[in-house]
Amino acid sequence: MHHENLLSFPVSWAFSGDSAVKMKYLALCLLALTFLKGFAQTQNNLSPKWEELTGPDFITAIHNAHGVCLLPFGIIEKHGPHLPLGTDLINVRYVTEHAAAQEYAVIFPPYYFGQIAEAKHEPGTVSYSMHMQLELLQETTNEMARNGCKKILIVNGHGGNEDLLPYFAQSQLQAPHDYVVYIYRWHARYPGRPAEHSTVDMHAGESETAHTMVSRPDLVHQDRASQESGADQARLHLPDDVYTGIWWYARFPNHYSGDGSVATQELGQADMKAYVSDLAGAIRAIKADQTSLTLQNEFFEKSQHPLDTKQ
Repeated sequence: MHHENLLSFPVSWAFSGDSAVKMKYLALCLLALTFLKGFAQTQNNLSPKWEELTGPDFITAIHNAHGVCLLPFGIIEKHGPHLPLGTDLINVRYVTEHAAAQEYAVIFPPYYFGQIAEAKHEPGTVSYSMHMQLELLQETTNEMARNGCKKILIVNGHGGNEDLLPYFAQSQLQAPHDYVVYIYRWHARYPGRPAEHSTVDMHAGESETAHTMVSRPDLVHQDRASQESGADQARLHLPDDVYTGIWWYARFPNHYSGDGSVATQELGQADMKAYVSDLAGAIRAIKADQTSLTLQNEFFEKSQHPLDTKQ
């Protein structure tokens, strides 16, 4: 409905002929225009955050998002001596909220139930069992889908989830679903990125400190960044193609990798801008994706009678 055309007729028309009827029509048009403008304003100001929406607004939000919902996935763990325990969660939510401002999507409440067994020796770490991580995530995506989220984008903000989440996505092929799970993990590779001043930068180091200087500068204690070593201790000597779970502790027992003291606002602003833009692009692509669910349904149908699959 093009409400901007409701009042396009000449005003003099309302005062000719049956003016009472036409004035009544004019009043109704004005009322409709006021309502539509208010409705449009409500649409534009609709929060993307699941927990902030009313029931009726949630329905509108799901429609506006075309069924795309974001699950920002952080963790609770030590981040050197200078960053908050919730750094991953804080930063990933900052980015998803800003990306949703560019390309609207509904954002699930704070979620930190991931893989962080390697930090259990550090204070404040919250580490859940493997089966709990997978079961809770499955229950969560099921509930999101039941509420209209048919395209669920898990935005991974924690390096320790980089094996867990692709495995979870792959496990969705075990049983039929009427929704699709997508995994997103940003990596700082873009033209014109400010140069780093450190060679080791894997956890609570230069880049992550710079990001938090943007998302929550009040929680960054950069003056403490040199109180512990973030150097690689290189205590494990195995071939490159051999993996063991203790590798992280062997290299970074302080749960700190890099040097947060050299972080800059310049790097943080550049990275976060690129991160937000890239994620907004991913949301747009997922909104437009009409293929994944079709192929997923085709797969589930064929998996019921594999002997009929053409060889």
